[in-house]
Amino acid sequence: MQKISGMFMSSGQFSESSGGFETLRQLARRERPLERCELCSAGIRPDHPHLIELAQRKLLCTCEPCAILFSGQGVKFKRVPRRVRFLPDFQMTDAQWDSLLIPIGLAFFVENSVENRVLALYPSPAGSTESMLSLESWWDIVQENSVLTEMESDVEALLVNRLDHGAEYYIAPIDRCYQLVGLIRCNWHGLSGGTEVWEKIHDFFTELKAGANA
Repeated sequence: MQKISGMFMSSGQFSESSGGFETLRQLARRERPLERCELCSAGIRPDHPHLIELAQRKLLCTCEPCAILFSGQGVKFKRVPRRVRFLPDFQMTDAQWDSLLIPIGLAFFVENSVENRVLALYPSPAGSTESMLSLESWWDIVQENSVLTEMESDVEALLVNRLDHGAEYYIAPIDRCYQLVGLIRCNWHGLSGGTEVWEKIHDFFTELKAGANA
């Protein structure tokens, strides 16, 4: 039997009475790299704010002071909001959806203030993919859903989930949209994605809806 830092090992097992598993968890937490603010390098919380660098459409993980200091400075950065809005009364016909030329039942639409146009993006195993968007089709949808005029350019998006028999619509922070993209990219296996990725997509929208302010 060998004693290592207060943990007893015997036949490759940790003694429960030694609290070995708890010690391992503490060691793992201490050894986990601390996430850093991308502007000042300070340590940041797991629920840290994000800024978007407008020119490159790049999300930055930041500390709270940097998020306050740099957001709204000229046109370089915008702070990503946290609020999610579920839109139970949103109107979109199948024909309108088909006119947007999205090949799957997931997409998000965001107004790019630098290019002065609306981007249509959908998740794929390779990351986010941009679809050619007919502005005429988009403005037809806006006319029927005035809530879209309340979206903040660059940092909020119309997030559409039409994977199941029904359809769900949200105004969501852009970082949540890219979280969905990353989830699909990291968990997609084979041609159909595999059971795990579809379960994770379902869980994502269940959590999103639970935290939304309708």
